[in-house]
Amino acid sequence: MIEPHVPAPPGSPPSWGGPARLPVRPGTGRFLVLAGVFVCAACGLVYELELVALASYLIGDSVTQASVVLSVMVFAMGIGSLAAKRLRCRAAAGFGAVEAALALVGGCSAMALYAVFAWTGDWGGLWANGPRVLLVTFSLAIGLLIGAEVPLLMELIQRIRRQDAGGAVADLFAADYVGALVGGLAFPFLLLPWLGQLTGALLTGTVNALVGGALVLGLFRRDLTRRGRWLLVVTNVTVIGVLAAAAVLVDDFERAARHAVYGDDVRVALRTGVQEVVLTGGTGGRPLNLFIDGRLRVGGRDERRYHEALVHPAMNGPHARVLVLGGGDGLATREVLRHPGVRRVDVVDLDAGVVRLARRDPALAALNEHAFDDPRVHVTTADAFQLLRGARAAYDVVISDLPDPGITASTKLYSQEFYGLARQVLTDGGRLVVHGGPVASRPRAFWTVETTVRAAGLRTAPYVVTGDDADFAAGPDRTAPRAARAPQDWGFVLACAAGGAGAAPRLRVDEVGGPRLRTLTQAGLAADARMAERMRVGGGGGRAGAVGGGLRASTLVHPRY
Repeated sequence: MIEPHVPAPPGSPPSWGGPARLPVRPGTGRFLVLAGVFVCAACGLVYELELVALASYLIGDSVTQASVVLSVMVFAMGIGSLAAKRLRCRAAAGFGAVEAALALVGGCSAMALYAVFAWTGDWGGLWANGPRVLLVTFSLAIGLLIGAEVPLLMELIQRIRRQDAGGAVADLFAADYVGALVGGLAFPFLLLPWLGQLTGALLTGTVNALVGGALVLGLFRRDLTRRGRWLLVVTNVTVIGVLAAAAVLVDDFERAARHAVYGDDVRVALRTGVQEVVLTGGTGGRPLNLFIDGRLRVGGRDERRYHEALVHPAMNGPHARVLVLGGGDGLATREVLRHPGVRRVDVVDLDAGVVRLARRDPALAALNEHAFDDPRVHVTTADAFQLLRGARAAYDVVISDLPDPGITASTKLYSQEFYGLARQVLTDGGRLVVHGGPVASRPRAFWTVETTVRAAGLRTAPYVVTGDDADFAAGPDRTAPRAARAPQDWGFVLACAAGGAGAAPRLRVDEVGGPRLRTLTQAGLAADARMAERMRVGGGGGRAGAVGGGLRASTLVHPRY
């Protein structure tokens, strides 16, 4: 039974039509509309989070990508709401069209963004910024469509049963915000780990199209002409068909895109739950490369140059107990175990999947010389920052084999607070060594690392080692042309507590009693230190918080990378 139309009270929004002719009672119809708002809001937030997550993975710097996506999307929502005012006279048809378009655009956004990144990443010029342009375009389009939902849904609710504007807005927004909560929780805990970014976006688009189409065709079909109903049915079937076909082909698409990014030598590709891990080469005489979230972490051609420079200067001195932060590939541990006198090595890595791969993959295990099978090695899966906060053991050497400081997820592991915690677990005379990223291509970031280590009360000896000939970025930006983004060096900071005479640590390798090194010599290390000083940015001294040239320490609340 349909309630008679009652004229709207003064101050109520104008209605562009009489009461809706519903196939159900008004109360049931109102509940169904609010349920549709709930589902569509959940889908809309999933699109936003999917764009942020994928852009952070493909482009880097999650703070920037989140800011771009959310700010552009909120702006576009306002424009969409204004534009949808013209559709209120045909609210049902307009809402059906908006949901079909939103399902198609939002559902396909992840595949389109990944495709542009994979197949245009090396072109340079305008195409080098293709992922960024497409990210803004999708944010704008999705925001316009989400914004257009609000006035159309408000009109539909009011046509079911007239109520004051404040009450209608409260009901609509309550369903919208609760739906956003569910979508926001479903994305990281269900969609991303179980389906992945591409399939998760496609499934979300399918649900969006089904619910939007069912709401209009089931509840407001009498508001549409016969031609309008058929047009909406065909449109939604087409959208769902496109999304379903993409879902069937998504595995083949992902393999093709992965080969376009990494080459044809991809041997292992897996998502551990923490990050994406890819192994290329390692058989048939081809060098093994390990990529984590698309960034090169181990380059088989010159990994020994990196790991020997990272480990052996810090091992010159007492080294019975060693703590390795990061290094789930086992290669830094391999170098540590080459020193006589090592009694215990604690390895802390956030991703158990990488450690498992380092144990089980024949090529990677051979490269790290089965370091994790040594009984002196103890592996802990934990966040390095949290582990140091609760650490009670004392170490002669702490090796920070962590990603580039410019990657947002790593910023706290390059903070003054982090180095202060590392200092607390060092024995008297203990040494800390930090990988600080490339120096030539990102000098301010590296020297900010050195400044931050000194701000934690440590004396430093920076050095830079050349020889990284890889054509993949290890740092935060993955979209620049490869020739421009490939770092040609690694920067390191050796540090010790500033007690006693306050002297800087001595950069030395034990060429007599220590292991025989393939790439590092004492003369070369001295040259590496001189090279670092020639590349110094911001002066070479000063108080703990700041040095000349404006460089200041990076902290948890004020990251400076």
